[in-house]
Amino acid sequence: MTRTEYPWLLPSAMADPELPGDRGNRTRRTVRDWAVDITAFLCAAGIGLAAVVAIEADKTTPDVFVLIDSLVGAAACCALWVRRRWPVGLALALTLLSAVEPVAAGAWLVALFSVAVHRPFRPVAFIGAGALLVAPVQPYLRPDPSTSFVASTIIGVLLVLLVLSWGMVVRSRRQLVVTLRERARRAEAEAGLRAERAQRLAREDIAREMHDVLAHRLTLLSVHAGALEFRPDAPPAEVARAAGVIRDSAHEALQDLREIIGVLRGPRDGDGDRPQPTLATLDALVAESRLAGMKVTLDNRIADPAAAPAATGRTVYRIAQEGLTNARKHAPGAEVTVTVSGGPGRGITVEVSNPAPVEPFEQVPGSGQGLIGLTERATLAGGRLDHGPEPDGGFGVRAWLPWSS
Repeated sequence: MTRTEYPWLLPSAMADPELPGDRGNRTRRTVRDWAVDITAFLCAAGIGLAAVVAIEADKTTPDVFVLIDSLVGAAACCALWVRRRWPVGLALALTLLSAVEPVAAGAWLVALFSVAVHRPFRPVAFIGAGALLVAPVQPYLRPDPSTSFVASTIIGVLLVLLVLSWGMVVRSRRQLVVTLRERARRAEAEAGLRAERAQRLAREDIAREMHDVLAHRLTLLSVHAGALEFRPDAPPAEVARAAGVIRDSAHEALQDLREIIGVLRGPRDGDGDRPQPTLATLDALVAESRLAGMKVTLDNRIADPAAAPAATGRTVYRIAQEGLTNARKHAPGAEVTVTVSGGPGRGITVEVSNPAPVEPFEQVPGSGQGLIGLTERATLAGGRLDHGPEPDGGFGVRAWLPWSS
């Protein structure tokens, strides 16, 4: 919650970003508080002076009583400076004092207003009930010659109810502002948590993407580098072809890595980004694997691959890519079959299978994290993925992804 531009215009309970009570019961008065306190003091003093003038006008009142009333009224007005710190005690004391001292009526009303603003309903109701009981006592003990007892009592009751109602309205408004401030603070905190979670999920997606992409490229490098190592007497044309595949794979790996690092460094521009793989680019992936020497059979039974949802098509592409990578690692020379079928409303089924290798080969290290990442990716997309050995000793990867109608 940002700080208010003009905090000195607000009450002390609302001027700071902290909620009331965050810094204890004592708060520093703002300029507005000083203005309100001075105004309340002057109003109470004006009412007290008016009462003193009315008492002095009564010739039957001794001068000593007028002096005592004046001193008591001044003390009651001065006591208003502690009304923010002890509103209940001050209101209770002035309620009892006003029963016998009409000069303290102004300070009494200000104290009632303060307790209604700064305290909850229960103490306000208790003090308000006491004030209503005291309202007829003062005109009975110290009657005003110019006003009847009934009129004085009615005026006193109405003033008490008016002041208490006004104070509770002010308190309700402040509570509303504080509640809105707390909601805004919680909303900002929740927005920060959502942003952090989105960043974490984006990093996880980028990490999975990096594994899927680079594992495919680096496996090509490993296979062809191993072929050159174990067959130094290969024909020059085959050596040149393997070196070309190594060069192209290294170049593509660098391009993919540069793209991912670009995503990590800043937001994408959109126009200059490389297009993401989709179901329509599955033919290019198979062609690349065939160029690397793999035997791949693609059975794509989807009539319009470009119509598939982009996210679903990209997931199918990554599943096929990881399946081809695993076959290249663990079953070199074996024929790999990639089958894609489905349509709108039925979903997309993709299967990558290969038989057991028939010739000895150099094992390429792998951690199995690719299949784990693919399983998570398929689950997040609303589908499922299974993988495992086949009865004939081969290996298969099968996945189903939703495609809404």
